[in-house]
Amino acid sequence: MADPTIADPKTPDEAQAAAEAFRRDFLAVRAEVGKAVVGHSSVVDGVLTCLFTGGHALLEGVPGLGKTLLVRTLARALHLDFSRIQFTPDLMPADITGTEVVRDVDGRREFVFEKGPVFGQILLADEINRATPKTQSAMLEAMQERSVTVGGHTHILPNPFFVMATQNPIEQEGVYPLPEAQLDRFFFKLVVGYSDREELAEILTRTTRGTDSDVQPVLDGERILAYQQLVTKVAIADHVQDYAVRLVLSTHPGGQYAHPQVNQFVRIGASPRAAQAIVLAAKCRALVKGRPSVSIDDLKDVALPALRHRVALNFEGEAEGLTTDQVVRNVIEALPLEAPAAV
Repeated sequence: MADPTIADPKTPDEAQAAAEAFRRDFLAVRAEVGKAVVGHSSVVDGVLTCLFTGGHALLEGVPGLGKTLLVRTLARALHLDFSRIQFTPDLMPADITGTEVVRDVDGRREFVFEKGPVFGQILLADEINRATPKTQSAMLEAMQERSVTVGGHTHILPNPFFVMATQNPIEQEGVYPLPEAQLDRFFFKLVVGYSDREELAEILTRTTRGTDSDVQPVLDGERILAYQQLVTKVAIADHVQDYAVRLVLSTHPGGQYAHPQVNQFVRIGASPRAAQAIVLAAKCRALVKGRPSVSIDDLKDVALPALRHRVALNFEGEAEGLTTDQVVRNVIEALPLEAPAAV
């Protein structure tokens, strides 16, 4: 059972103890994941940040880079129910949410709801953009409301509920772009790149010599929920929070704080969920670093994965060969630390 003072510390000593416990368990889960996953430290930290803030993670990269391995390993490191959905072009919404079936109950035939794979605490949505948009939309209610509605009845999903979806780059054949509304439900979008020479050598050492990584579960759902509450209690000064507000407003074309490149090349700016993600992720980062409050550097560190999937380029931006990462980085670099004085 989780210590109630972790979720809601009342004194400075309790707050310090809760922060130390959070940092210890965060590093413990990271270490267990590192037994199987070589490299990709920023991706691992991003996934754990999503877990401890109650968000969902979207991992993008070409096949074979370890995205699915990362999700499976995290499930092994946690005392949580694991479920997996392999998205394919013929997958139907009912294959995800479940459906009502006719069963004999006490001699009578009744409709009984048969739960789908979405009813897990850690859900791996593998190659999510290989399914049609209709099927992808079946995840929207689950991700946002933590519930599923089938046959007019609402079924509550288990808590904690954490979706880690993998997708292939959109340029590949046989993939569909995720709708903007669904992308906005992902807390972070994390890009999984290629391993370097040393990392690839270590991967071969671990996987071609008949050894198995001994990943041990180190955290349960109750403690994760307590830490999610603790993250919201981390202090953030008004001027630091205002930086996050101005950062999101800088992505809105035609807005007061819009960056010139945004006005020229951006079609849709980031939503309020982006500001929420930046602040919560920065609070998590502050705890991991052993600090009691958020700094502007924390906000800068987490802004890219929180914004890259929430900013859409217009035709001119795509024609120029720009990427959302380039635009977001330019916005972060150009934004002043202090708000301009009112005229």
